[in-house]
Amino acid sequence: MVPFFDLTRQHGQLCQEIESGLRGVFERGRFILGEEVSRFEEAFAHYVGVRYAVGVSSGTDALCLALKVLGIREGDEVITVAHSFVASALAISLVGGRPLFVDIDPYTYTMDPNRLEAFLKHEERKGRTKKIKAIIPVHLYGHPADMDGILEIADRYDLAVIEDACQAHGAKIGTKKVGTFGTLACFSFYPTKNLGAYGDGGMVVTQSRKLAERLRLFRCYGERKKYEHVLLGGNHRLDEIQGMILRIKLNYLDQWIDQRRNHAQFYTERLSRTGLVCPVEAPGMRHVYHLYVVRTRKRNGLQTFLGQRKIGALVHYPTPIHLQKAYKDLGYRRGSLPVTEKVAQQVLSLPLFPELRPSELEEVVDGVQSFFERCH
Repeated sequence: MVPFFDLTRQHGQLCQEIESGLRGVFERGRFILGEEVSRFEEAFAHYVGVRYAVGVSSGTDALCLALKVLGIREGDEVITVAHSFVASALAISLVGGRPLFVDIDPYTYTMDPNRLEAFLKHEERKGRTKKIKAIIPVHLYGHPADMDGILEIADRYDLAVIEDACQAHGAKIGTKKVGTFGTLACFSFYPTKNLGAYGDGGMVVTQSRKLAERLRLFRCYGERKKYEHVLLGGNHRLDEIQGMILRIKLNYLDQWIDQRRNHAQFYTERLSRTGLVCPVEAPGMRHVYHLYVVRTRKRNGLQTFLGQRKIGALVHYPTPIHLQKAYKDLGYRRGSLPVTEKVAQQVLSLPLFPELRPSELEEVVDGVQSFFERCH
């Protein structure tokens, strides 16, 4: 048996530190936006390489608030990808905007700058670019999007860029971490993320003091000081317990990334000759393997076979966002995004987390190899 993920193993290594931290939070008696959140914000900003980090209640809220502080509102359009968790598009909808989708690179699974440029040129010829205000590239599965290409296009069309880094804590392009390229960047601390809380949590990072100040207003009722509300904000606050846990875990993040990368290298070396399309790491980029995603036309059969052996394998994501019922009003049809749709039919995520044991890695490899031997 190999679980897809097992959070109890990580907690077993950290429980003494976390229990000590909990006592400190309980003794101080403040549970929302206190010392622990501030300490974590400072540490995370330093880790990413930005001036400001604002803790919020989830990755989805991080995306919503990033859009709000840039002034995205009813009727505005924002470009993103349809091969992602739905929150990448949902945040646009929740602030009143309209998501527009461009296709992805078939190997990195991130926004294809060539297709982005082609889309914008087409919209420009039709006179439909005035409503387009921003781009949200997604650093999917832990692999960075091609930010150089995307930013060059964004500059030409005067579009803001918000990085969706919810799956890519610690990923790099050259020597710079993701989160340092856009006007703003958003992270999720959902428990199974590379840096995960013991509940929900998120972060928005930026180099702009003005945007950071507005983010803090939006996350807490638009409140400048107690009972003085200067804009229509909401309740999007990170709590002290999660701040403490995340601050402790941040000290281990690079170690965990190294373990993920080692596991991924083992899989790729052993599985690349089976017929699977294994993950790639584009030149100059550092993949942090939030997920180890393979591709095969025999995806459903492989998933069933592994399940029979009690090996966890999941699909991220089986139905692209543009084909979801919730977005039928956008008018997309099958064939609108051919690479996205092909990838969604073929991807399968194998178990990968830092605490995987060598015997479990071998069991996964043996299961995949056995499946393809039966197919020949």
